[in-house]
Amino acid sequence: MKKFILLFLTFYFFQYSSLAQSSEFNPPAIPRVQNLSGISLKKLDLLDKHIESFVNQGHVPGGVFVIARKGKIVYNKSFGYQTLAKRNKYQKNDIFRLASMTKAFTTVSIMQLYEQGKLGLDDPVFYYIPSFRQSAVLDQFNDTDSSFTTLPVQRPITIRHLLTHTSGITYGVFNPGKIQALYEKMGANNFGLSADMTTEQMADQIAKVPLIFQPGEKYMYGLNMEVLGRIVEVASGKKLNEYFKENIMTPLGIEDTGFYLPKSKQDRLVPVYTYDDKGKMIMTADTEFGKMLEYPKRNDNNHYAGGGGMSGTAMDYLIFIQSLLNEGEYGGERILSRKTIEVMTSDQLILLNKKGNGYSNIPGITYGLGFSLKTREGTAQDHKSAGTYEWGGYFNTKFFIDPEEELVFVGMTQIVPFQRNDFWTKMYAIIYGSIE
Repeated sequence: MKKFILLFLTFYFFQYSSLAQSSEFNPPAIPRVQNLSGISLKKLDLLDKHIESFVNQGHVPGGVFVIARKGKIVYNKSFGYQTLAKRNKYQKNDIFRLASMTKAFTTVSIMQLYEQGKLGLDDPVFYYIPSFRQSAVLDQFNDTDSSFTTLPVQRPITIRHLLTHTSGITYGVFNPGKIQALYEKMGANNFGLSADMTTEQMADQIAKVPLIFQPGEKYMYGLNMEVLGRIVEVASGKKLNEYFKENIMTPLGIEDTGFYLPKSKQDRLVPVYTYDDKGKMIMTADTEFGKMLEYPKRNDNNHYAGGGGMSGTAMDYLIFIQSLLNEGEYGGERILSRKTIEVMTSDQLILLNKKGNGYSNIPGITYGLGFSLKTREGTAQDHKSAGTYEWGGYFNTKFFIDPEEELVFVGMTQIVPFQRNDFWTKMYAIIYGSIE
């Protein structure tokens, strides 16, 4: 019996010593994270093979991907190289152009001012930007000389219209034909990232462009958040970048995200890739398009595109969306109330969807205030739960917030136009397949 006890104690001591020695390489936090998050880290490791496969096949250059569940980071990795010569590996603190993922910051800012009583969701936009009092709707357009006629609006554009992209304002650059020609004629074709004018001047220029349809008539993605950025300035009395910093960035501890990068951080801005005519991945650096993409390094000229102008890190963005998952609070700081988030993440396009004029013809795939939204009817589409809200950016960045699963995801790459959306859908299947 004594010999058995001695043998058991020896075995126990050996196991304990091995664990203690290996803790330098496998921090004790890892098994605790697994238990608390309800994620199988072994299954989640399939993401590595998935991402590496797409990188090795030349579909994506690489990037940074971060996942948190139940407030615990369960995945935070970088893949690939920033150059075709496979130099400069992507790093977790790399800075990416957020493009339309900027819209979430503008939306939250509007909702902050809404819950403070500084604006109403159904207020006419001209309350804040007088130039919108003259809004008109496009009637006839002459392809020969780009002349046009207009009709009066039946109702004024409201803040809610802007938040739901139902205002009649669109993107000229993404709509070839008469719309693109119209926006080009009115000097608003390339708004959305950067411009040689202030935010106020940009909003007034957008106000001059005839609306493509009557406000509230249908959904059409457009420069609405650029206008909302100016409304934030008017309602708060602060420049948009200052408002973001004081009311979102500083409270949440976000330090590497903004409209213009200081010189000390510019070397962390990753390059953008594209494809050649044969579908081979190339870099944009030596093209005119590539030169335009250096806008985060420009001098601050008081132009803040609330729909696309910011750049930042994956971790900064994860902190931001984690605060939304936490019903508006992170690290003891609150940026929105729970009830305000409920309004923001409610289906705003029920009637338009039924008419076929909404965000989607797929039942349950709809739009809230500033985010796409999945309702119960949409759960057959993929793993994401009802109540999931999300968006992405032009340079192939993605995020989603799944309140039911207490799950947030941020994926940052920089390649446009991206040709393999299954990169994301397969990734999401792996993520949800790891939930125990």
